[in-house]
Amino acid sequence: MSADNPPSPDGVTPSGEAPPPGPPAPESGSPEPARGRPEPIRAVPVRRPGRWLAVGVLAVLAAMFVHLLVTNDRFQWTFMIDNMFRPPIVEGVRTTITMTLLAMVIGVALGVLVAVMRLSGNPVLAGVAWLYTWFFRAVPRVVLLVLFGNLGILWERLEFGLPFDRQLGALFGVTDFEARIWGFDARTAISGFVAGLLGLALSEAAYMAEIVRAGIGSVDPGQAEACAALGMSQGLTLRRVVLPQAMRVIVPPTGNETIAMLKDTSLLAFVPVTNELFFQLSAVGSRTFQVFPMLVAACLWYLALTSVLMVGQSFVERRFSRGFGTVAAKGTR
Repeated sequence: MSADNPPSPDGVTPSGEAPPPGPPAPESGSPEPARGRPEPIRAVPVRRPGRWLAVGVLAVLAAMFVHLLVTNDRFQWTFMIDNMFRPPIVEGVRTTITMTLLAMVIGVALGVLVAVMRLSGNPVLAGVAWLYTWFFRAVPRVVLLVLFGNLGILWERLEFGLPFDRQLGALFGVTDFEARIWGFDARTAISGFVAGLLGLALSEAAYMAEIVRAGIGSVDPGQAEACAALGMSQGLTLRRVVLPQAMRVIVPPTGNETIAMLKDTSLLAFVPVTNELFFQLSAVGSRTFQVFPMLVAACLWYLALTSVLMVGQSFVERRFSRGFGTVAAKGTR
């Protein structure tokens, strides 16, 4: 049978030939033939020779480093352990922690103020805030610390009272006119600790101002508009609505800044601050001619202190990230 001679309804082609027999129809009640199940897919893992090569290289390097630590006598482990816990060193650890906490507290508070000034609609306040951040971000911290350590060169005494009192008195013909309430010796008051604290805190405030400004900018402006519609003042809106929501953006970089501040306290040796950790460790190394072991001791001390701060940072970040991102997803399981 061809396509040109289709069969008639009675099953006979126009040429009189019967169509070829088709497949036999299944009997009534007989089950249909079972279909073959597909074989399970055999997943072949992707071969990653580069990964194993990298693991091998890292393992060899780690073994070489451990061998260096164990076999090289220049580390002087016994001498290092005997000297890195002496009272002057422990006092240096306390000074480092105290300086870090004070500098961060002052820096964060001043940074929030500078950030609010930067976001102000007053062009004078915004301009002053921009100049502040520009200067203290542009000058290296070690230069600032040396500069603040020599502020006593500018003034012998610092006195508080009416500005330009002597100039005003000379203008009106009074030569001995003074309107000063009280004062103190500048070289005595601006000690190494105070100079180092000022340098670190003022520098940190410039960085914190940018961090806080970015955090405030991450909050939807509709929040402040809703607060204004409710009659809340700008200060109340900032404290109760904007800053709490901005904390999830502010906290992670603030934790990094705290860790960086702890490490930057080693720059206080240039002021100098003689009871600081790195200064004391360097003094022991110079006095005993064992400089390298005490430098390794400094690394170990800073590793321990920063590790504690990192653990605290992770808990604080988790606390202020509740309700956002993956933390919220984990809480709903």
